[in-house]
Amino acid sequence: MSFTSLTMSVVTIAVISMVLVVPSGAHKAGSGWTYPPACCKEKDVGGDCAPIPSSDVRKGAHGFSVTLHPGDHHLATRNHWFFIPYGDEIPSGDGNYHICLHPNEDNVNCFFAPPDNV
Repeated sequence: MSFTSLTMSVVTIAVISMVLVVPSGAHKAGSGWTYPPACCKEKDVGGDCAPIPSSDVRKGAHGFSVTLHPGDHHLATRNHWFFIPYGDEIPSGDGNYHICLHPNEDNVNCFFAPPDNV
């Protein structure tokens, strides 16, 4: 392998590594932890992920029942009921419930539960 091809290989690996490390589209929760990029499509606080009141969440036999009321999440303009099966929840980074609505308020992209509820 020549010096030039070795240099190009190192540069290529460095560029690929930088692209993989830089978060794309994620934003921080108000408490400081960052939503996973796959869950959050917006870049700033006020994106499609937000904390929700614990009173909106009930644990049932097979999963979480989430009732969102207007104002509980900044994208919710009317009442919503979502069912999240056990195993589909993600541990939250701050011990609170969070939900990501995407591409609109009718669809749950990710649901975060306190680690002791996962």
